[in-house]
Amino acid sequence: MTMQAWILMVVYMLVLVALAWPLARWMTAVMDGKFAFGKRLEAPLYNLAGVRPDHESDWLRYTIGLLLFNGIGFVAVYALQRLQDVLPLNPQALAAVTSDSSFNTAISFITNTNWQGYAGESTMSYLTQMLALTVQNFLSAATGIVVAIALIRSFKRRSAGTVGNVWVDLTRCTLWILLPLSLVVALLYASQGVIQNFSPYQDVQTLEAQTFDVPKVDAAGQPIVDAAGQKVTESQTTQTQSIAMGPVASQLAIKQLGTNGGGFFNANSAHPFENPTPATDFMAIITLLLIAAALVFVFGDMVGDMRQGWAVFWAMTIIFLVSVFLATHYEQQGNPLLANTDQAATRLQAGGNMEGKEVRFGIAASALYATATTAVSNGSVNAMHDSFTPLGGAVPMVLIQLGEVVFGGVGSGLYGILVFAILAVFIAGLMIGRTPEYLGKKIEIFEMKMVAIAILVTPLAVLIGTAVAVMTDPGRAGVANPGAHGFSEILYALSSAGNNNGSAFAGLSANTPFYNTLLGIVMWVGRFGVIVPVMAIAGSLAAKQRLAVTPGTLPTHGPLFVALLIGVLLLVGLLNYVPALALGPVVEHLQLMNR
Repeated sequence: MTMQAWILMVVYMLVLVALAWPLARWMTAVMDGKFAFGKRLEAPLYNLAGVRPDHESDWLRYTIGLLLFNGIGFVAVYALQRLQDVLPLNPQALAAVTSDSSFNTAISFITNTNWQGYAGESTMSYLTQMLALTVQNFLSAATGIVVAIALIRSFKRRSAGTVGNVWVDLTRCTLWILLPLSLVVALLYASQGVIQNFSPYQDVQTLEAQTFDVPKVDAAGQPIVDAAGQKVTESQTTQTQSIAMGPVASQLAIKQLGTNGGGFFNANSAHPFENPTPATDFMAIITLLLIAAALVFVFGDMVGDMRQGWAVFWAMTIIFLVSVFLATHYEQQGNPLLANTDQAATRLQAGGNMEGKEVRFGIAASALYATATTAVSNGSVNAMHDSFTPLGGAVPMVLIQLGEVVFGGVGSGLYGILVFAILAVFIAGLMIGRTPEYLGKKIEIFEMKMVAIAILVTPLAVLIGTAVAVMTDPGRAGVANPGAHGFSEILYALSSAGNNNGSAFAGLSANTPFYNTLLGIVMWVGRFGVIVPVMAIAGSLAAKQRLAVTPGTLPTHGPLFVALLIGVLLLVGLLNYVPALALGPVVEHLQLMNR
């Protein structure tokens, strides 16, 4: 790594902690109901909705409420896409979105995945972008946060039959955490040049004429093919370009803060209207991890032992920093096949691998962004992951496959790593022949069954989905690069969907009925197949007494536990994917080095 890359990484972590710490104190106060002024403002909303804020529910009713809430969100997002051609705020008169794409996008945005098989500026009207996608960015983020809060409460409570009030938690999280933060961040983005308007797209004159090929069509509008079955094209020349406009800053703020990732533009955070300067790029990477990092300190604060929060924080940080180092290192090494003659002995590409990266950001910022966006379940990109070196691209893929618990999505990262923490103390308990405990709660048969489900459901969905894609003609038809890299594209797409990330190796043509349906199902399973067992764990732990600390209790706040947690994460979280990784990026790297 260059000195510039080291400095960027250190400054990034210092700024992240400096912002996450005070935010955590605020979030704790809000979710604990200590924000008195906010409670008074909430009261009319509860009265209107018929919600009793002082009435809590058990884990099952809490979970059913979440599923119902997100089910309604699915219907709303699907309907807005299908009807956008007859709804207002559509200055470009964009057509209704197809049924399979609407299905995929609706699931994508309610599961906090924000996988986009479409180009936003040419598919979604302003109303759909705001009312369907931006609103759901808030609500899916709130869903993840309240599940994490419910799990934290279960460690704190003793012999309780309830884990909270889902409607109160969702309201407070949205009103007093996500909305204020998004307003501030949107204004900062707008001040740096991110656009925010409702103007029609602007047609401008280009400095040079552009010539391109377009398919010929018959009178019925169908492509004309030659005797070999190939599409017939004709050359056209233009000296105008359509520049997309729209309410970008408002969507950008919550897509980053809520670890959603869905961009207004197809180029996402590589687009100059969405990420115009190095300052907005750094801000984007900070906001990616901000709430996820703050939630770790919320955990320590709410359970009454900040050392527990720091232990989880260090486990996440160590894996994150190693990942940043590896991604940056392999990208700065570049492609050995492009080495200059003078560099042939060291097999280095001059300047590193700049393919697919914005010159204004460079390798260091692009590698940091790629690592951050896949460490959390965000998926926004400022560079093309498909153009990374085999091992450079393997880093974001591995981070996704770990379950995105290295800070992870807002809420989902914390409850994900706490599941691994429970597994870690169970393994430690087996080693010393003692009933495992975590934060004073016994870990017994029911909790371990739910832990097994939560850990295994996503890899099963990802690997079965990958197998279906590579064994069927519609799945293979979307691959632009045959061989190991093509397999990596499919594996990355299913890993991204199952772990609710949303980024892609963009060489895969996934906006087809086959992939829209397959990825939609995998996204749903990856989100709610984990939330349900996590909530079951929360209900079981909340009903238990807290045990006193004894000399035989395993400390869960020191370096030994941090090392144990990292080991369990890497061995259990990643072991399921090792054979698949060997067929993709590992093979591609070996092929590259042996040419």
